[in-house]
This record gives sequence, structure tokens and C-alpha cells, in this order.
Amino acid sequence: MRIDPVTLKVLENHAQAVAESMAYTLFRTAHSTFVKETEDFTTGLVTPQGTTFASPRDLGATWFIGLDYAGALSLIDEYEEGDICVTNDPYSGFVCTHTPDLHIWKPIFWAGEIVAFAVGHIHNTDMGGAVPASLSRANTEVHQEGIRFRPTKLYSHGVLNQQLVDTMMLNVRMPDQNWGDLKAQIAAVNTGERKMHEMIRKFGIDVVRDGIQDLLDVGEARARQVISGLENGDYRFVDYLDEDGPSGIPARLELTLRIRGDRVIMDFTGSDPQLQSALNMPTGGNPRHILLMVGYNYCLYTLDPSIPLNGGILRAAECVVPTGTILNPQEPAAVGMRSLTCNRLQGVIMGAFHAAAPDRLPVGPAGGGGIVNVKTVDNRTGKIAMASINPVVGGAGGSALGDGSDGSGANSAFLKNTPVEINEAEVPIKIHRYGLVRDSGGAGLARGGLATVLEFEVFAPDSVVTARNRDRSIFAAWGGSGGKAGQTSSFTRYTADGETVDLGNTDVVVVQPGDLVNLTSGGGAGFGDPLSRPPEIVLRDVCRGTVSAEAAATEYGVVISNGEVDDVATRSLRASRRQAETSAVYSYNESRMAFERIWTDANYAELNRALSQIPLNWRHFVKRGVFKQVAGMAPEQRRGDGSEVRVALDHLTGQLPQLASYYAREAAE
Repeated sequence: MRIDPVTLKVLENHAQAVAESMAYTLFRTAHSTFVKETEDFTTGLVTPQGTTFASPRDLGATWFIGLDYAGALSLIDEYEEGDICVTNDPYSGFVCTHTPDLHIWKPIFWAGEIVAFAVGHIHNTDMGGAVPASLSRANTEVHQEGIRFRPTKLYSHGVLNQQLVDTMMLNVRMPDQNWGDLKAQIAAVNTGERKMHEMIRKFGIDVVRDGIQDLLDVGEARARQVISGLENGDYRFVDYLDEDGPSGIPARLELTLRIRGDRVIMDFTGSDPQLQSALNMPTGGNPRHILLMVGYNYCLYTLDPSIPLNGGILRAAECVVPTGTILNPQEPAAVGMRSLTCNRLQGVIMGAFHAAAPDRLPVGPAGGGGIVNVKTVDNRTGKIAMASINPVVGGAGGSALGDGSDGSGANSAFLKNTPVEINEAEVPIKIHRYGLVRDSGGAGLARGGLATVLEFEVFAPDSVVTARNRDRSIFAAWGGSGGKAGQTSSFTRYTADGETVDLGNTDVVVVQPGDLVNLTSGGGAGFGDPLSRPPEIVLRDVCRGTVSAEAAATEYGVVISNGEVDDVATRSLRASRRQAETSAVYSYNESRMAFERIWTDANYAELNRALSQIPLNWRHFVKRGVFKQVAGMAPEQRRGDGSEVRVALDHLTGQLPQLASYYAREAAE
């Protein structure tokens, strides 16, 4: 190291305090609910090259720990003191990852040289585009997802670019919110500059420069130390998004995690091709892009909660992400719903790491609820009201260390609860129910965290509700070591005239006065044999209302009578249901098992081989065509060895001469 360990630790705390001060400034001055209550924002400090070396631990989102700003920083020709830059374009440097995320950075000069950048982002409630809140899986190209700004100067040498601000505000639905949040971002980076100058005056510029590099080196060393504690090997995990677009078919995410000594390779080969929907995740093929690394960061932090939160920890890992896939799409693919894909990808990474450390890492988190926005009219004033009212995310998976946290856990825990009173003050709705869902956590020796339910009423005609990240209505969170999968999610509209409408994974719905909207997340999965859960703990769950007496008997084999455990009946019931101890690392719900009886690994391998031979614009179309053909086959035709995929492809090429020509050309070459 360049400086002594004691000084380095003090410097680390100072740098983190700078990032925390930035976060607190933003948190306290933001206008929109999603920033000031839910806390979907980040702040931090990065090197002149763009590597994050300081982040908050207690405020804001946790996804962007280690975010590399290099791609955006390099697109500004020259920096001067007083400059502040912004971008929200997912394809300009691959720093911003969808249009509502407005990233901001300010160069921090000392003696005429840039020593760091103060950086951050917020999720704007709306950036214009085809739907309120800008995001829907139905979008097929990025141009539908709102106004975009390449990296550009918001302030040039301290002078505001008013034309840029005016253009932004003209194209968004709630300009006062956007301008208020932008001013909060400006205040945050100004705070970062001021606090960084204080730190330089305290330690001296040489100590600060050397210390920043040491912090990154220590982060790398600590990450490698954690990885070295895991057993070498290849760990494979697969999970699915329920749909690859509106009323679509499943989208597959596949990972082979290779642990080799003190480093890891995460190979995502086998994941679905680029989609004709907004579920693509823009990474630019960067082997350490932060969206690919969020789950890795979470696993390392779980294994060692004291690990430094900086870009150094990413150096111990790299990713393989084939071009033209859902995880590395090509412009102008829509990417607005990348948060859903990234959320599921985090679970995939957790699944692979769980196999490497089943006694230290939890099983599948809930997912599937949605982040709810309402656009309506206030009948009292006649003005449009729009706000994000709550994330509905669900609990964590259980683990060898205990039950999953209820309501909001694991990789969604950073999204803070918004009080009912705040929601009803921000937008004219009435919340009828907001709480936990009994029996929704997967049964296990360690129970999965409970789901969250939100039910509310609107009062103005043609109000629009968006619920981005809707999922897990088909494939539930996965359990482990005999623990069961969590409950699936649901989205329901109860009309004023008594009709019940199952909205499935719909993420944009128009509702009318008197309609009730009910959104229920999935539940976290269970870990370990439910029949081994101590009866007194099951009784406690029943008394607390987290598990019903019926589920105590059917899921845990515990008979409760008159508020007490019937020991004799419980022993008898458990003995009759006890099976041989499972050796399976994972357990899935019936929908997934049924799907994989048809769509085996061999069938997917054959499909991916075929798709890799044709142009990008054909792949999603052909995938859906093959799925349709295979679904129509008789059971005896489905062998699961790839042959049914070849038959389906032969049918498609027979109908489509242009498609046949691509395969003929490939065969000739």
C-alpha cells in the first residue's frame, strides 16, 4: 500500500462521509416521492478515470456500487471548473441504463487538475415517452421511452444551460417534479465538491490521491479473499422471466459461475436473444458492467458485510455476455424495463453462488410485485397528479441462518416503504390495504419472507396505473435443500360494477372511478425441510398471523388445537409425511417443473445454436415461432433431446424462404 493502514481507514471513512453527505442533501431536497421516500437514487465519488471509490451505506439504492463512469466521462471533450454534466441515454457510454435514470457528474479540481468526480443519479418519475412513467414492456425501441440526452454540460464554467433544461421540461409530464429533483442533484454534487476539498485540505493532495488507489486495491484484495473461501468449480443456474413481452413466452437467463482460486468468471452464454420488448439490459458487452455485477456484489457483501463498497471488488470477476442477447442488446433495442431483468439476474447469480455456499447464502427472493405509479386528475383542482406510490417487492428467501425478512428483503430491501399518508397526499387515491400476505412465504426449516399486498381506489376517469417489474405470476422464487418455492404474485382489478379482472403481468392499466387495484408480490422461498421446523416456531408463526393453522398442518406437519401444539398428532402427521432427505440443491414450483419437462436443456441448446446463425432482427421472431410449433406437438413427439426444435425450425424455414436462405448460407460457409 502507498499509505499506512490507519491513515487509509480514516481516509476511507472520510470519503464515505462525503458520499453520505451528498446522499443526505439529495434525500432532503428532492421533490418526487420516488426519490425522497423510496430512495431510488445514488451518490458517490469516482476517480478521474471513472471508478467508484466511495458510496453511501445507509441511503439510496445499492445497485450502482462500483459503477464505472468512464464511458460517459470520455464523451465530454474538456472539463472546466464549475462544469456539471448529465446524461440519461442508455447507449451513450452505457452508464445510464434506462431513460428515467438521470446521471450527473461534476469534476472536482485541485490546483488546476481533476482529482475526482462527484457523481449520482435519480430515477425520475417520468421522462416522457409512450406511457406515463415512461416504462412498459410493450415498448419495442428506445425512442418510445422518453426524451434522451447524450452526455452534455448542464453547467458550463458555472453557467446554466437553460435551453437544455427547457427542452427537458417541455417533454416530461410533471416538469415541476423533474426540475425540483434536478436541483437536488445539483446540490448533491456541489456538496460532494465542497466536502472533497475539505478532505484534501485535511490530508493533503498526495495522501488523498494515493489513498484512493489504495482503497480500490484493498477492495480487490478483500473480494479475492472472500472468493478464495469458496470451493473451486462450475456452478450453473437458470431462471426465467414469466414473459418476453406482452402475452409472451418465458425469457431464459442462464449462468455458469466458474470459481477459480481467487477469481470468478460469470458466463451468461445460453441466455435468450435480444427481445422485441423493453426487457433488454444495456451493458455494451462490458465484462464488468454494473448491471451484470449487482448480484455478485450482494453475494460478496453477504459473505463479508465489512467488505469495502467500491469498484475494486469488481476486479476479481468478469462476465461473458454474447452480443445480441437480452443481456447485451444492440441499439435501438428498448431497455426501459431492464430493472425487471436485472432483478431476476441478481437472483440467478445468487442461485449459482448458493450452490457454492449453501450454508451461508439464502435461497430465492420474492420478486414480481411491481413499482406502482398513478397518473390521475385531482377532482378538487382539475390538475393532473402523478406520483410513484409504493414499491411492492416481497420478502427474502430463507437460509441456514434463519427466516427470510418479510415484506421487503434481499435484493429489493433498499426500496423504502412510503407511508400511506404520504401516498394519499401526493396523489388523490384511497389505500384500502397495505400489508403482509399470510402463507405466502415458502415453507422450510427456515421460512421464506412474506409477500406484500397493496390495494387502492381511484376517483377520476381514465386514471393510468403503471406497475413496472410485474413478474413471478408463473415461475415462483426457488427454494433449496428441501425448502419450498414461494407464492406467486398477482395483479387484479375489481371494477365498480363487481367484475374481477386478472391482469397477469400487465404493467399499464386504465382504471375508472370506484375501481380497486390489488397488487400482490411473490413470496420468498423456504430453505430446508419444512417438517424439521420446530413446532413451537410454527405455533409462533400462527399466533403472529404469518402462517395459518391450515398451512401449519399441510406444509409443516404441525397440528394446532386450541392455540397449542398437539404433540401426539404432530408426531403422527410428520411421521406419515416424512420422506427421504432430499439431496437437491434447488426446488421449484409446479409451473416451472412442467415448463422444463418440455423445454429441456437440450432443447434450449439446440434453439440457441439455431438462433446464433441468423441476424439479430430475426431471432426473437424465430424463437416465438419455434415455441408455438413445439407447443402444438403431440406428447409422443416431445423427446426433450433437441429433435422437436429441429422439426419446428424445418417447418418455419419451409414457410419463410428468406429464413431458409440464412441457414443455407451458414451451411455453405
